[in-house]
Amino acid sequence: MIAFLMPRKARIDAPGALHHIIIRGIERRKIFLDDADRDFFLERFGRIIKETHTSCFAWALMDNHAHFLIRTGLTPIPTVMRRLLTGHAVSFNRRHHRNGHLFQNRYKSILCQEDPYLLELVRYIHLNPLRSKLATDYSELARYPYSGHSFLLGKCHNEWQDTSYVLLLFDRKKPKARFLYGEFVKKGITGGKRPDLISGSLIRRLGGWSAAVNEPQDAERIKGDERILGDSDFIDMILKNGQEMLERRYHLKAGGCDFDWLVERVSQLLNTNKKTAIRQGRYPDTVEARSVLCFWAVRELGINTVELSKRLHISQPTASQSVKRGEKIVEKKNLKLLA
Repeated sequence: MIAFLMPRKARIDAPGALHHIIIRGIERRKIFLDDADRDFFLERFGRIIKETHTSCFAWALMDNHAHFLIRTGLTPIPTVMRRLLTGHAVSFNRRHHRNGHLFQNRYKSILCQEDPYLLELVRYIHLNPLRSKLATDYSELARYPYSGHSFLLGKCHNEWQDTSYVLLLFDRKKPKARFLYGEFVKKGITGGKRPDLISGSLIRRLGGWSAAVNEPQDAERIKGDERILGDSDFIDMILKNGQEMLERRYHLKAGGCDFDWLVERVSQLLNTNKKTAIRQGRYPDTVEARSVLCFWAVRELGINTVELSKRLHISQPTASQSVKRGEKIVEKKNLKLLA
């Protein structure tokens, strides 16, 4: 019998894209032998995160694998990870007098829909040390220094983890936000390994892990969409538009097309004042301008509706409705973001 290798699918990435990254040691061997290895890794990780303007919302280091929840900046994730993993492998091999590969194949990267999954992934990742028995209970997990959980609780501090973004999703006041976040994590302790959060879109579209494995289809098809985690609309958008749409975001952001530029562009196209799109209220001209702004912010710049709701001082559901309304306005008026 001749075995055929399935070709690797290209990674999907763009500025603003949210990724759940998983790295594993080759043959499940340890990639950290002691705290010095972890400290060297985090020092390198923090430096690269800051240099590349990559946002990190969650992370956890175990013995033979690690998880990260990061948002792409202007530097593509493959470049960030290549710098990180190559540097760690070289220093690890030199320090422990070994040769050869340290990591198992390619790292796993899952493009995630942010609004429904960011907090679920933060909790899942930060509970990993507890599931791996590196922390015996929640109290010990709260003090575990090699996970972003203790940093969100204010027990530890660094200069590169974006704790403010996560905490603001719970409350504007940090003490209350930290309490609510802690309670949220505690509720997830009984949730188990959650394969639905690491197995990509096809698993979810089949109705969960148990439904997927019972489907009359081969394993390759079950694994076929592991690059994406999201609802059907998000998955269809990513697969339909593919890398072409996502690469467009790089060109836009590299050319200085940020949120402020977008506000000005919308005001020009609709022949209105720049303040119209960002002011509060349901004035007809504001609703129209804000809707177009929200649509292009999400579709073209990768800004999520949670962030939009904060920028525009509206609720997240209102931001989501604005995106849908904006798409219809853009199509009806044949508006073009770029001339």
